[in-house]
Amino acid sequence: MPEGHLIHRYAREQDAALAGRVPALSSPQGRFDPGPYAGRALRAVEAYGKHLLYHFDDSPALHVHLGMRGLFLRHADPAVPPRGGVRLRLATDAVAYDLIAPIRCEPLPDDGVRALRASLGPDPLRADADADEAVRRLAATGGAVGAAVLDQSIWAGIGNAWRAELLFLAGLDPDTRRPGPDVARRLWDLAVRYLALGRDAGQVVSDPDRPDERWVYKRETCRRCGVPVRRWELGARTAYACPVDQPAAN
Repeated sequence: MPEGHLIHRYAREQDAALAGRVPALSSPQGRFDPGPYAGRALRAVEAYGKHLLYHFDDSPALHVHLGMRGLFLRHADPAVPPRGGVRLRLATDAVAYDLIAPIRCEPLPDDGVRALRASLGPDPLRADADADEAVRRLAATGGAVGAAVLDQSIWAGIGNAWRAELLFLAGLDPDTRRPGPDVARRLWDLAVRYLALGRDAGQVVSDPDRPDERWVYKRETCRRCGVPVRRWELGARTAYACPVDQPAAN
């Protein structure tokens, strides 16, 4: 599933290319009605966690959630014909973006936008994120920290890859329960720093010196110490941890 760093990367790129313009919207697949946005100027493209919001003049926001397989294709030549499976094309005379396989592509009225925002926790990549609230929410959870950080109502934008790598960087066993405020603050600070690196690079970056490498995520052995990586189900996803660098909580 595309995680928060890629959603923010999409938002930054598309905002720069499309905001202030009147993009042409079409649905080659035929599963989205672009009519409400015809002739409307796009004011901004916003990322919040794993969600994208396109704000048009005098129209409901356009809400996109990529889900597990969704993605955007960018065409520097907007005359390139879209694939038949494209849910939505946003195009100007300079660029086109094709949306493929999202789980959500829908108009969202103001009350829907408010409800979406209210359902999400702080996002480490948003300038308006409340760090104290992020710490409070994580410290208040009674369950395993590895399950809590995947809960989008606690922190928005964290997926399985980031869970594995951030908990490794923090030296935390994913099964650790009731993380205190100091632990939650350390983990939040790591998320703010490393997700920004990931957004800029377009991939999960947990080691700036070797950005293409992971510490434990989908590895057989820990890259730091070489011991076999633990794997088990946690929060309906496969958890990864090093038993040496992330010792089990007492």
